[in-house]
Amino acid sequence: MSAAIRTFRIATLLGIVVTLGACSPSSSNEAANEPSSQTTNGATASSQSVKLLNVSYDVARDFYKDYNPLFKKEYETKHSGSSIDIQQSHGGSSKQALAVANGLQADVVSMNQTSDIELLQDKGLVAQDWAGRLPNQSVPFTSTTVFLVRKGNPKQIRDWSDLTKDNLQIVIANPKTTGNGRYAFLGAYGYALKTNNGDESKANEFTRKLLANAPVFENGGRAATTTFTQRNIGDVLITFENEANHVSRVLAPNQFDIVYPSYTILSESPVAVVDSVVDKKGSRDAANEYLQYLWSKPAQELAAKLYLRPSDKEVLAAHKADFPDIETFRPNDKFGSWPEIMKKYFADGGLVDQLSPKQ
Repeated sequence: MSAAIRTFRIATLLGIVVTLGACSPSSSNEAANEPSSQTTNGATASSQSVKLLNVSYDVARDFYKDYNPLFKKEYETKHSGSSIDIQQSHGGSSKQALAVANGLQADVVSMNQTSDIELLQDKGLVAQDWAGRLPNQSVPFTSTTVFLVRKGNPKQIRDWSDLTKDNLQIVIANPKTTGNGRYAFLGAYGYALKTNNGDESKANEFTRKLLANAPVFENGGRAATTTFTQRNIGDVLITFENEANHVSRVLAPNQFDIVYPSYTILSESPVAVVDSVVDKKGSRDAANEYLQYLWSKPAQELAAKLYLRPSDKEVLAAHKADFPDIETFRPNDKFGSWPEIMKKYFADGGLVDQLSPKQ
């Protein structure tokens, strides 16, 4: 074959290659025609939507029922063209924490004691620094433990000491599995220690008598409320201040009275992002905004309206009439860290088991 023919064939082949290359879409054009996979506030830019699951404790349902639409409006206004769907799960605080530990895909948790979030921290689901990520150690509002009695207070309940009376029936959530019940138990025990100058044997005897008047432990704070208010069982319900107010002012006005003990326990409601879930779903930004908004004025006002004591001092002062000044104590100041509390009082064979009648 002559050199001229070889040169002609090579040139022809090169022309074919160049022509085919020109007819094929470039990689940059392909990328431009595909839906974007970049994330915006935890959602894909193509969908611009995000779903969050908030796993929370039992009696917080009334707050989050109103909070979620409030946040949704704020979020969708701030992120024009985006949408957010927030789902709720409620139950006993510790049961909820265990559900998340066992795989329930919560983006955020809002519990009523730090030990429930510490459980998730120990499992590697929540970051070690979760409490320092938000103001007030990630506690947007607090409550306290009070008594709800029937209208006119026929049993003349004034303080913890009255709960040991004969022929009295107490309704209480289970201290072994619910935050509501734990705060009730620790409130009673803290009062007993104070009035008996720290004598644990006398505090044990007092609390044993009180628990003897609680024949059944309910499986959650709302279940205890239902038993007392709708099934008409019991003389006194031990519950959170916000739950007692919600019942006596909203659900069943003029049927119940609230009694504030002389000395009672402060309950804190910490919140946290579940890092392992939001990283997998790509929902971290939205989850962070959801929790941060709890400290906004509208959210703090909503908390006060629903009888949760807001962390914003100005908002709290504006609602002073709804929140009597009472002497309270923090459980960690009196009983130690939550791991110590859980082991001594609420673990199998702990003080609750020792002092309770057979359930």
